[in-house]
Amino acid sequence: MSQSATFPIFYGAWRPLLVGLGMGPGFSGVELDDKELHVRMGWAFRARIPRPSITGARTVSGRVGGVGVHGWRGRWLVNGSMERIVGIDIDPGARAIATGFPVHLHYLALSLEDPDGFLRALGTGDGDATAA
Repeated sequence: MSQSATFPIFYGAWRPLLVGLGMGPGFSGVELDDKELHVRMGWAFRARIPRPSITGARTVSGRVGGVGVHGWRGRWLVNGSMERIVGIDIDPGARAIATGFPVHLHYLALSLEDPDGFLRALGTGDGDATAA
């Protein structure tokens, strides 16, 4: 039987707005087990990423663009705050659903309450990176 760990998405000042839009903590989170990473943010985003496809992960310093669900051409940001961001490299790419549409993921950035704990659990953390 596989063990799993749950990592809440970190919400900042935009929490009330995201709760009102159905993307608050009650409908969002990150779950990691020995086979995959499962990410969801309410109705707006969900993904299941096979662990072997995760080729790197790191904390991200610098500014990121906004809060909520944003992305283009395989690079997605799923966050409730512009702080505590973890960037995840994915190869081969994984499928996700963003605002009801299928998308492809090669890079995923998440705001997490415990980014260091997530990186330890994932076992692929390789330091800091600037926002990209």
